[in-house]
Amino acid sequence: MAHNVTIIPGDGTGPELVEATRRVLEATGVQFDWDEQPAGEDVYAEEGTPFPDRTLESIKRNGVGIKGPTTTPVGSGFRSVNVLLRKELDLYSCIRPCKAYEGVRTRFPETDIVIVRENTEDLYAGIEFEKDSAQAEDLRRFLEELDGSAIRAHSGISIKPISVFGSERIVESAFDYAEANGRRKVTAAHKANIMKFSDGLFLEVARGVAERHPDVEFEDRIIDNLCNQLVSRPEEYDVIVLPNLYGDIVSDLGAGMIGGLGLAPGGNIGTEAAMFEATHGSAPKYKGQNKVNPTALMLSGVLMLRHLDEREAADRLEGAIAEVIRKGEKVTYDLKPNRDDPTAVGTSEFADAVIEEMSQ
Repeated sequence: MAHNVTIIPGDGTGPELVEATRRVLEATGVQFDWDEQPAGEDVYAEEGTPFPDRTLESIKRNGVGIKGPTTTPVGSGFRSVNVLLRKELDLYSCIRPCKAYEGVRTRFPETDIVIVRENTEDLYAGIEFEKDSAQAEDLRRFLEELDGSAIRAHSGISIKPISVFGSERIVESAFDYAEANGRRKVTAAHKANIMKFSDGLFLEVARGVAERHPDVEFEDRIIDNLCNQLVSRPEEYDVIVLPNLYGDIVSDLGAGMIGGLGLAPGGNIGTEAAMFEATHGSAPKYKGQNKVNPTALMLSGVLMLRHLDEREAADRLEGAIAEVIRKGEKVTYDLKPNRDDPTAVGTSEFADAVIEEMSQ
């Protein structure tokens, strides 16, 4: 039976990357009934919204989607489509594997970690008060009356909510991922030594969840110590679960450790739906040039296949991508030792090489 999947080309280089990814997914032999829907800058120009209702309804109906990058304007225009998706669909768990493949230039070739980032709480919840606004001044006075806390005048203020509910489900998600994928250990990252009532709560809940999963090793690390150890002995880490802000930062650190965002896949998982996407942006300056590396979105497709319980197909696709990269012949310019190498291939040709590898 075919899987019903919403597919969103996005904008910039998104359509090229999505087409390459669609082809390699179909080459696995898994059947898909694609429901193509718009999102991003192009549909915003036509319809005045970057994320039409029909796109949201498609994802709700199908329960799974794969999305090309979309542009987020800086300083004006519409808000991030990715943020909107996470909020509308409660995609609370962001899964970002960071695995170094042979053939990629990196100082950390032993890296094979999975970042599990909470997506809905923490400082990214968007509870902010602008400098000198009436609300900021009221809050300053209230806090001073409440416990004597003195916040300087002319301060912008952000609130950091971390709940038992949000912490429990993201840590449970990390253990579930570890168990489903044969991972040995979960590390909870925090700053509970300083923020005892927010990060402290996250750590307390994490320890409680860990007790329900005795077959998976559990440990915790203070976030600054974790970053230090990731670049000194990354082989000691496996699955790392973090609150929203730390997760955002560490997932980019992990991407840098494996060769860059062009190799970093992502999945955003909720109770009702899941959306898979590359972690990089839309690179509009390369639009239509058949140049950009499709690996991150293809590996996001691997995550989607595993989510759909098509594990054999997922393993074959990941293996083919890894082998193309290892050989280093039919890869995009960023995967060549010299970025000006004339033998570099384009986005579409990279997909051809992956499909050929799977057929052998």
